[in-house]
Amino acid sequence: MESETCGSNVMKDLPADRTASYTVLYEGYGSDGVASTVGYVQDGEVRLVTDPGMVKSRSLILDPLRTLGVEPESVTDVVFSHHHPDHTLNAALFPNARFHDHWAIYFGDQWTWRDAEGYELTPSIKLIRTPGHTHEDITTLVGTPGGVVAFTHVWNDATSASDRHAVDLDALHRGRERVLAVADIVVPGHGAAFIPGIDTPR
Repeated sequence: MESETCGSNVMKDLPADRTASYTVLYEGYGSDGVASTVGYVQDGEVRLVTDPGMVKSRSLILDPLRTLGVEPESVTDVVFSHHHPDHTLNAALFPNARFHDHWAIYFGDQWTWRDAEGYELTPSIKLIRTPGHTHEDITTLVGTPGGVVAFTHVWNDATSASDRHAVDLDALHRGRERVLAVADIVVPGHGAAFIPGIDTPR
């Protein structure tokens, strides 16, 4: 019964479709300064940026976007994994976007309540709650033709065994297991994307 329940939860978390594409706009870091890993996801008319936070220069976000043919004004959505400034500081680069966090969507002067858990921006883009680093952390799961990509802060980078800033380490490790159950590629909060394996910290 436990394995059936586990399998059911995995199916619930998987994006329903695999039509999105993704790019890592900037690989973040956490030493000699701090910068967020910034991602870009496109699925149909949805153009989404994840965690547009601290970087040395805004051009490090905008130039890769423009290389993809995307102007900041055309970005439709921004997802914050959590509300620390190193992941949100450059949100204003995207004046026409809807902003998503753990409990609401913000657009212009409108604050629309909704729980992030299971929320679909498209059938290929799903949000889930993964608390631990903060109580409000969420992960963006993206279904692509090559597999499921997770933009998440349950890891700082591919080697981070723990998180000295975490508010709940038990929840963090549960979040890691949840992400690992569905993700083929992980884009962590402050490092390069990685393919999870047996050596990935749980």
